[in-house]
Order: sequence, then structure tokens, then C-alpha cells
Amino acid sequence: MRYVFSDCVLDTESYQLHKHGVEVSVEPQVFELLSLLVENPGKLISKDLIIDRVWEGRIVSEATVSARISAARAAVGDTGKNQAVIRTVQRRGLELIVPVVTRASGSVSFEPCGRDQTIHFAKSDDGTDIAYAQSGEGPVLVRAGHFLTHLEKDWSSPVWGPYLKKLSAAHALVRYDQRGTGLSDSQLRNPSIESYMADLLAVVDAAGLETFPLIASSQGVPTSVLFAATYPERVSRLVLFGGFAQGRAKRHHQYADEEANALLALIRSGWGKPNSAFMVAFTSVFCPGASKEEIDNLVEIQLASTSADNAARIRTTIDSFDVLEFLPRVQAPTLVIHASNDALHPVSQGRLLASGIPGAEFLQVESNNHVYLPSDPAWNQIVEAQLDFVGQA
Repeated sequence: MRYVFSDCVLDTESYQLHKHGVEVSVEPQVFELLSLLVENPGKLISKDLIIDRVWEGRIVSEATVSARISAARAAVGDTGKNQAVIRTVQRRGLELIVPVVTRASGSVSFEPCGRDQTIHFAKSDDGTDIAYAQSGEGPVLVRAGHFLTHLEKDWSSPVWGPYLKKLSAAHALVRYDQRGTGLSDSQLRNPSIESYMADLLAVVDAAGLETFPLIASSQGVPTSVLFAATYPERVSRLVLFGGFAQGRAKRHHQYADEEANALLALIRSGWGKPNSAFMVAFTSVFCPGASKEEIDNLVEIQLASTSADNAARIRTTIDSFDVLEFLPRVQAPTLVIHASNDALHPVSQGRLLASGIPGAEFLQVESNNHVYLPSDPAWNQIVEAQLDFVGQA
């Protein structure tokens, strides 16, 4: 078989690897490792499975395994830092994170499979590496990072893919994985709203953007409010969906320690497990209208995005956000969209945002979902309202 991925072709019959149409010489163990990865795109391949396949179960040193992984990365144009094709999941294994097209063996001439997005890295102010993606053509549009993203998996996701492609059809879209998640540095250092704002700043600076419209949802909303208030000259228009000014621990009703601890316990015990109590709670709060396919995909993204411990730390951080004092300082024309029955961040938080930001427009949509779902009847209304608003810039 021939496996076409990124700008490479791996032919398991002729035992050849081509990159940009040029043959790349690799030793047999590196070829076997690449074969294992392309046969299982998007799946986590453990070290034990690698040893079973490449060394047929023989005992080998960590240094030997690491050397073959480094050689495989070099062959496809990756590095340990710039993991755009082969991603390392610390202490768990490897994952091929680009789409793979399978064809019958034959000619080894390169046939480009196309790249709908390109991924780069920016460095935040504390040295954290932040992965960001660029896609589409036209006027620039920035989408803020939020809880549970993965640049590659979101692009092909039945939940997020249609939305991202809709934005990219009209704009040059820039989006990123926040620290501790997705393709960004998996080490979650200094989680705070100031750090998340610094990550956004690092991305737009690395992308060479001076002034831009900014779209944000959920956790990305308070981060974007703080950014727009701090750098008013950078944001031309602001769209806020399903967001909040005050995290759950800061609202007038008491977010009891028992409730917070129960949620963290559910995350740690059920992260990425389809039938766990956490997924039942997650679905009922984040997206009660989700189909089985959408739920399965969200579970897959959970596992790829971050660890259970990181997820718990991020949720604790999010709950403590409070940008109420910054709302009057936002100067950009702003659209606030909120679902009428959002169980995670109630519509009262949407109204609080709209009333606090000078001149903001408010749109309430009829939906029970916090997460964008293409199957939701309100999906088209939500997306079109965003595109119409940023198109007025």
C-alpha cells in the first residue's frame, strides 16, 4: 500500500519513502516505525507496541528507541520541538496527527494530498511554546483558544470541523491551542488569565498581525475581553459566544467547594472514557443535544487535547476568572451571542458582558448547548451572525 500524508508518500511494497517527490533514505527500523504510524493515523501508539513491531519484542534501550523516533521525525521534516506530523504524548507514546490517504502501490512519483492548514509555533512570554494554525484566504480573523482544543483533530472533527471550514472559507483564519493542550507545550505552566492573554499576544505577533477581528467562545471570552481592554489598538471587532465575565467561583450564587471538588473528581476519574460518570455530566452540561457521533468525537479530542490532571487544573483556573472591571475599557465594536439554556455559563453572564461593554450588541439564540454543534438548529444562525458582524469591519 501507499500512504500519502503531509508532503510524504510511504510505499510498503517498494519499501520507499518520498518527500516532495524525492526519495528519502531511511533504515529498516525507521521505516517500520513510520509504517506503524501511517497504518494507525490519529491513534496513540504505545512504546510497547513500537517495540513489538519494530524490534519484534526484543529488549532494547531507551536511547535506541529515541534514536529511531528522532530519525523518523527527521525523515518527514519534523523535529522534537516542531511536532507537526508526529506528536509525542509524554510517557504514553506517539501519534501521527496528519490525515492519511491510502492508495494501491504502483508508481512512486509524489502525488500531493494538499494541506488545508499550516501549523507553526509561537513562544509565550514565559517560554511556553504555543501551536497555532493558519487556514483559508481573505481578511484575517483570529479565534481565541479555549478549553479542549487540538489543532489537527478539530480540523477533521464532525463537531468543530464544519465551523472552522466555514470561517476559513471567508477569512484567513488564525487559531491556536492554549498552553497545556493540543499541540502546544503539554507542560501546564502558570495557568492564569494573564498567561492565556500572553499566549494570544504571542500568536498574533508571530503571525505578523497588527489589527484584527477576534472571535472567542467559552473560556476564550474573558481572555479576549482582557486582551481587548489591554490592547485596544489591536482589536477591530470582537465576537463573544457562550462566555462569561465571572467564573463559577466568582458569581453571586455560591459555587460550593463540594460542587467544585465533585467536578474535579469526575474529571480525574473519567477523562476520555465514553461511559464514565464524567462524560454523562459533561454531555448534560456542555452539549445535551449531542449525537453519539459527536459525543464519541469529543471523547477522542479530550484524550488528544490534554491529560486529566491538566484538565482539572485548567477548570479550577477558569472558575476563578473575573474580568468585570475590564468590560468598560473594551473599545472594539462587540457582538455577544448566548444560548438561552446554556447550563455551563447562564445567559445572565451573556447579558452581563453585553451591558458592561460600551455599545455591545446582544443576540440570544434558542439552544441548550454550550458547545457548537452542527446538528443544532441554531448552528447556522450562530455562525452567520459571527461572519456578518466581522465582515462589517
